[in-house]
Amino acid sequence: ACLDMGSMEGLIPVLMCRGGARQVLATDFADLCAAKIEAVKHYYRVDFEYKNTGLMYGLHAKLGRRSFDLINCSGLLYHVFSPIAVLAGVRPLLKRNGLMIVTTNVVLDDRYVMEFNNAGRIQDEIETYWYISVPLLDYLLRYLRLVPVDVLFWPHTDSFSAIRYIFDQPSANLSVLCRATDNANDDEWMGRSSRAAWEYQGHSDWKLADRQPVSAIRYKDNGPRERIDLWEAVRTREPVPAVSPEQDSHTLRLSAFS
Repeated sequence: ACLDMGSMEGLIPVLMCRGGARQVLATDFADLCAAKIEAVKHYYRVDFEYKNTGLMYGLHAKLGRRSFDLINCSGLLYHVFSPIAVLAGVRPLLKRNGLMIVTTNVVLDDRYVMEFNNAGRIQDEIETYWYISVPLLDYLLRYLRLVPVDVLFWPHTDSFSAIRYIFDQPSANLSVLCRATDNANDDEWMGRSSRAAWEYQGHSDWKLADRQPVSAIRYKDNGPRERIDLWEAVRTREPVPAVSPEQDSHTLRLSAFS
């Protein structure tokens, strides 16, 4: 069972269905792409549920007491006022031991900071707000009981897009695969805060998270299982290369069907 957040035209839900998902729920702020989604479902011969959620906060309340083996939160966190509140609101819907993909634009900075898009210095786009630093993203994920186990990244210096991605700080697009865990005790403060902080409890439903069934979802070929340090991985691993063969990319093209 899969949840996709901010689905737009439905590329990720299509891939989830083609990958064999039993159940797929696509979500977005409003019906901006509803007609396109229906066309995509028809021409690609897939079926998935779609729901408007309004702003992406509090999805555990808006979607009811549902359970998902895989949640995809990609291309979303830099478009919201509070990235941590969005993650906290969807976290209770992930099954215990489930997987979550978090993909967002980040600043390549070893400090625990977020850069704000004042005067459009990061992007001209009017709904771009925050770029999180890599260490802070790592800490926030673990604080919300999401352990990073794999990562891919693409430096914005490799971008050939018409969109301006390069600004006065080094940045990248980072995609993190996380495994749900049952506690947040990586340090003494994290443990105390996760047990008793009002914001931690108020923006989420940890009782629901603890009641979720255990997922049997596996990473391909059993994949990585151990926690990784995101900042260390970004500094030592090779970035994702530019895609040249068309079969190595995914594009939705309704015009291909005549």
